[in-house]
Amino acid sequence: MTSITTTGTARPWLDASLPVAERVEELLAEMTLEEKAGLFFHTMIGAGPLDQPNDVFGTPSAIDFVERRRMNHFNLVGGAESARAFAEWHNAIQELAASTRLGIPVTVSTDPRHSFTDNPGTAMMAGPFSQWPEPLGLAAIRDEATVERFGDIARQEYLAVGLRAALHPQVDLATEPRWSRQLGTFGEDADLAARLGAAYVRGFQGASFGPASVSTMTKHFPGGGPQKDGEDPHFAHGREQVYPGDAFDLHIKPFLSLFAAGTRQVMPYYGMPIGTEHEEVAFGFNRSVITGLLRERCGFEGIVCTDWGLLTDAEIFGEPFPARAWGVEHLTPRERMKKAIDAGVDQFGGDACPELLVDLVESGDVAEERIDASVRRLLAEKFELGLFENPFVDEDAADATVGRADFVAAGQAAQRASITVLANRDAQLPLARGLRIYAEGTTADDVAAYGEVVDSPAEADIAILRLQAPYEERPTTFENMFHSGSLDFPDDVLAHVREVASQVPTVVDVFADRPAILTPIVEVAAAVTVNWGASTAALLDVLTGTASPLGRLPFDLPRSMAAVEASRPDVPFDTEDPLFRFGHGLTY
Repeated sequence: MTSITTTGTARPWLDASLPVAERVEELLAEMTLEEKAGLFFHTMIGAGPLDQPNDVFGTPSAIDFVERRRMNHFNLVGGAESARAFAEWHNAIQELAASTRLGIPVTVSTDPRHSFTDNPGTAMMAGPFSQWPEPLGLAAIRDEATVERFGDIARQEYLAVGLRAALHPQVDLATEPRWSRQLGTFGEDADLAARLGAAYVRGFQGASFGPASVSTMTKHFPGGGPQKDGEDPHFAHGREQVYPGDAFDLHIKPFLSLFAAGTRQVMPYYGMPIGTEHEEVAFGFNRSVITGLLRERCGFEGIVCTDWGLLTDAEIFGEPFPARAWGVEHLTPRERMKKAIDAGVDQFGGDACPELLVDLVESGDVAEERIDASVRRLLAEKFELGLFENPFVDEDAADATVGRADFVAAGQAAQRASITVLANRDAQLPLARGLRIYAEGTTADDVAAYGEVVDSPAEADIAILRLQAPYEERPTTFENMFHSGSLDFPDDVLAHVREVASQVPTVVDVFADRPAILTPIVEVAAAVTVNWGASTAALLDVLTGTASPLGRLPFDLPRSMAAVEASRPDVPFDTEDPLFRFGHGLTY
């Protein structure tokens, strides 16, 4: 692919020798209101044929988005079978954008896609990319250099396939143990989240922001952790954020560190603050939060993009998914849009209705000068990323970069380092190699590399059980991807662990996307470990001592659900007498 850049008086904004601010003004002067409005929308798109809609999210085709709605910011959902396929799709949509009247290139963004999560509303499976522990796992390692190295590797892999904006990091504080989104955070401690979040930004954006950078969109301002009853505001029953401990400002602390590190974009959360000085509407509509707190008090001058789907109702997996217009449900989509613009947002995530913005301006309800202020920020980002000079990627080089051997090895090392040993009765760990192993939740071939795989606990020298932290079933497909509710393991799971442990020394490993109540498991298991995204091989390397256990808890592990229910959701380390405290982790 070649550059679409030309110079000359016909399109002076393509002259790379001019300052960015001048190029922005040259392009802005040529734009119609419809073209300006298209910049305001940043929605989901799949890596399929450009003339086909996205079935999961019910969105139109790329051709519809780019040609009819004049949009050029897209959140790529789902995957492709190879890095080259990603790159080919990216180049095809850039060709489509280049054919439009002004040729404004597309900015493609993504939720995290380097770890183990498979929730299309929050993150993607790694696929061809190197695979790392989730951010909670990076927090368990507690090393800024490791986090920055991850960001740098992810940056190189993103660039190879044309991903230029990261809809992360997430520096909310995991102060409500039941909250479903804490897997993407750096845990419960504000200082740790501040340090690691800044390292994450440095890794993705580099020493200076430019054509070799991936722009980071830090979320969810002003902190999404203090959820009433731990419910998530993707859903109406989780819309309220509460601060009984008066700790609102503590949740802003990590964001200040990332602003200083140069994060380029910010996403306000869905939640609505209850009982604070701020209006009780979702943060994306909240002028005192976006303009007063984020812009004026914190001094943030970058792009503010709402969380996805604040304006219009949608369907996901064929099921209704109402707009997250908390506190303003009674307003029409047009009225919601005006309120968000008045609050100070630059872009609407997950919506695709530029005709409403055009109408707001043409009717005089929103001044075009206000629209221009946001358009300037959005265009400047594209210019600084070098998209006008080099919108295409090298398809032949994509596979050579994505999933490169040293990148994969670094991710595997981080998986091992993040595993945290909580209990080790009678020094059961490390295990000798060659034992007879009964295993559940693992792949037999991986276990066979460390010992003899047997079919029952009675035949085994050791049992290894890999469990998922518990959660409650919810009524829709999409909500069940957000693990919420009780942190107690079901009775049948605990009975099974006890049964196995009564026959053979048993190691229990838990994927701790939330801080599960491990009290009854610790009572019967020979050893207990937790992970935040680790392969069977990574776990067995640690269990056998091939790799040393280095992980430390990024949050307290509560002793009981009664302690969780009695704690204040905005206050860190507030569960009484935790089973294991933040920072706990055994070695051998």
